[in-house]
Amino acid sequence: AARVTRRRQPRRAPLLLDEMHAPTVAEALRERGHDVVAVADFVELRAMTDDELLTWAAEDGRRIVTENVKDFRRLVTRLEEAERSTAGVLYTSSRTFPRSRRNPGPIIKALDAWLRQPDVTNRPVEDWLLPASQR
Repeated sequence: AARVTRRRQPRRAPLLLDEMHAPTVAEALRERGHDVVAVADFVELRAMTDDELLTWAAEDGRRIVTENVKDFRRLVTRLEEAERSTAGVLYTSSRTFPRSRRNPGPIIKALDAWLRQPDVTNRPVEDWLLPASQR
C-alpha cells in the first residue's frame, strides 16, 4: 500500500529590511527561499516615516529589521499601548554586523539562521539578531 506523507508548511516570517540594509541582503535571502524585501528597493517605502513604515510592515505581516533601536522601541511601545498589533522588529547592531557592501555575508548568514529557527513565528515582538554561530 502506498503511504501518503504530508508536507509540513514552511515556517513564515516575512521581513522588511530597513534602509540601512543593502538590497543585496534581501536578494540573497530570497534566493534561500525566504520572503524578504528591502526598503531601498521601493521609492514609496523610502519616503515613509518610521511610524508609517512600521504600520506598513504590520499590515503586510512583516517584521522590520533595523539598527534604529531608539526610535522603533518607542514606536512599538506606543503601538502596544494603543493595542494596535505590530508584526515586530528584529534589531541589529552595526558593531556586530558592520555594514559593508563588499561583505554582507555575516548578516545574511545570521538572518538565514534566525529565519530557520523552529519557533521563528513565535519570537518576541522585539528581538535581537545574533551572529549565526551564536544561535
